[in-house]
Amino acid sequence: MTQWSGKSKGTILGYKIFVYCIKKLGIRLAYSVLVFVAFYYFVAYPTSFKAMFYYFHQRQQFSYFKAVLAVYKSYFTFGQVLIDKIAISAGLRSKFTFDFDGIDILKQLLSEGKGGILISAHIGNFEIAEKFFADIDFNCQIHIVTVDQEHSVIKQYLESISNEKPNVQFIYVKEDLSHIFEINEALSKNHLICFTGDRYFGHSKTMQAELLEKDAHFPAGTFMLASRLKTPVAYVYVMKEPNLHYHLYTRRAPEFKHRDAQAVLNSYTNSVSQMLKKYPYQWFNYFDFWKD
Repeated sequence: MTQWSGKSKGTILGYKIFVYCIKKLGIRLAYSVLVFVAFYYFVAYPTSFKAMFYYFHQRQQFSYFKAVLAVYKSYFTFGQVLIDKIAISAGLRSKFTFDFDGIDILKQLLSEGKGGILISAHIGNFEIAEKFFADIDFNCQIHIVTVDQEHSVIKQYLESISNEKPNVQFIYVKEDLSHIFEINEALSKNHLICFTGDRYFGHSKTMQAELLEKDAHFPAGTFMLASRLKTPVAYVYVMKEPNLHYHLYTRRAPEFKHRDAQAVLNSYTNSVSQMLKKYPYQWFNYFDFWKD
């Protein structure tokens, strides 16, 4: 693996501490713990710091001093996103407000009866997208594809404290490629399949495209699949805003020529770039993303 191991940092004890703080102190007071947690990551992970400083200084064109501060703010924001995810899982969803920008697009995709491919990224808080979908009563017609490595003891713990029944289904990527059959089965039922398009494993085939004015590598499979299936494509993001508020964006992609995976990828990176310009601190790929 040259980019990402498939597992997020964090321990079960750390998550339990956050759950305790959230329930005893409230969400906003729990944020105060992040002052110290964010500082720890700021000083203890130089490789991550270097990657994020490059993102802010070179790709977002922040000044040197602003880029340094931005790295800390990014860690702090990511901590807030994790606390929000835990709080929602623990039954505190009513504490948050939500904007649904483009929900009509999702409903239209389902009504067309062709299935559909949704592509997101590791920006914002896409892991709570299922809570948005639950509001719309999609009856488990959305399947989120995720790596099997994330199906960990932490995920099991979060599921154990949740008092809501998931309204989406998960398809876990497996080494034996059995997930391909699950994807095909879901599409045959005209359901929606949701991928993230910005992380890959070292052995995976990749494609290049420009993101924030510099070429980077992306997993080829997502965009090859989207270009070969005769189904519509849309981009979906869940972005954090002030005052415990979230904004769900859905944008329908233009039509592409059959098997033109590069066109799909170019459209996707353009969409992600626009979102990052609006929410620069919510880029949560803490590794050398623009590695040559």
